[in-house]
Amino acid sequence: MFRDVSSCNTYNYGDALYWDSRYIQEAGGAFDWYQRYSSLRPFVRRYVPTSSRVLMVGCGNALMSEDMVKDGYEDIMNIDISSVAIEMMRRKYEFVPQLKYMQMDVRDMSFFPDESFDSVMDKGTLDSLMCGTDAPISASRMLGEVSRLLKPGGTYMLITYGDPSARMPHLNRPTYGWNIFLYNLPRPDFKRPGGCSSTKSYLEPIPITEKGLLPADFVLEDPDSHFIYVCKKMDDTELRNIPTYPLTSEIL
Repeated sequence: MFRDVSSCNTYNYGDALYWDSRYIQEAGGAFDWYQRYSSLRPFVRRYVPTSSRVLMVGCGNALMSEDMVKDGYEDIMNIDISSVAIEMMRRKYEFVPQLKYMQMDVRDMSFFPDESFDSVMDKGTLDSLMCGTDAPISASRMLGEVSRLLKPGGTYMLITYGDPSARMPHLNRPTYGWNIFLYNLPRPDFKRPGGCSSTKSYLEPIPITEKGLLPADFVLEDPDSHFIYVCKKMDDTELRNIPTYPLTSEIL
């Protein structure tokens, strides 16, 4: 079974104080977790029109939003729990009207009305909450807010280390009303053994079993690769009974 490999015992990634301290030390720098926009672009362009109103949760000091603006995106609201990161990014992009910044906890985004966004982008933020105290409760609060903020037909795109056994029980709940498409992407610096090439298309969704797991014959080329969950919010005509996957003590 593929497991979630987040380093939860080293730092409390769900704590604002940790992030404030980190961003003070990295003043003026930039860091993109997991993948750069160039690698994610095919997925973003497929599911998120450039005219979308986008919410970037846990923006930190990443270049993702800047790169999306350069690619034609017109309206990106960036939020982060760290006031240090938000103030730094607000100053950096004060003359880029497509980018807006607010300090906010993803577990309480009540500042925004229901169905405010066409897309929510998450590159490691849910993973951070899963490393904090009361992880299942924090995850449920965040995902409930994400679902509330998405317009019908909108998408929540999650880039994570978490394989389906660790993430589907949190994501695939009837109350969210999401159709979920799963992809897998190797790390940017991944080298295949012996320099061999791959015939696998990373742009094709991975089928999952009825229990929400990877197929038994699925092979990860990169054991530390990233999973991309595209959660599309169904409208009233699409809502139907969808399978659920029980939370167990193994994944909490």
